[in-house]
Amino acid sequence: MTLRERFDTALTIFEKEMPIAETELQYDTPFHLLLAVILSAQCTDRRVNMVTPALFEAFPSPESLSAATAEDVYPYIKSVSYPNNKAKLLVGAARKLVELYGGVMPSDIDSLMKLPGVGRKTANVMLAVVFNKAAMAVDTHVFRVSERIGFTTGSKSPLQTEKRLVKYIPEELIPKAHHWLILHGRYVCKARKPECDRCALTSICRYFKEHQNT
Repeated sequence: MTLRERFDTALTIFEKEMPIAETELQYDTPFHLLLAVILSAQCTDRRVNMVTPALFEAFPSPESLSAATAEDVYPYIKSVSYPNNKAKLLVGAARKLVELYGGVMPSDIDSLMKLPGVGRKTANVMLAVVFNKAAMAVDTHVFRVSERIGFTTGSKSPLQTEKRLVKYIPEELIPKAHHWLILHGRYVCKARKPECDRCALTSICRYFKEHQNT
């Protein structure tokens, strides 16, 4: 099987198995999605979704959050991972968003990455989810699943994985494929013990082929 055939087959299977694939982070505006994505670093979406309703109500806009302090924000997010640092990042991102872009979410990666707490992965999430752009955010799930399936081979970095995925996935499918890989990694191809017995990709999966008799 060629690499192109592996990609095409997997994408066809994903489309059949997950016709609807979206972020599990709950949000109502692009600004609130940004806050949720920053909070989700090294934290589960489920935990983030528990704290964001009150946070969003307290700070409905970049302007309202930019006028706050990290101490104001901390009580709302104290149950997520690294709350002290994330409180500072949220306020910093809001202030920079107001200062640089008048409170309007930018739609290019370089501008997004000027905001505190926004690295390449977070910027790509914003581009894919908010603007439906062909941006591939590579988190731990995407990195792991890509290697196991055989999309990548010994990838050294998220950026290397991102470039491979963007090269072989049709541009119009990239935003959706990002969620396919995340959700597959979260619920089926789990880090410690992938659930191959209920995986639809075993016919083309390199990991399954190598481990089916072990």
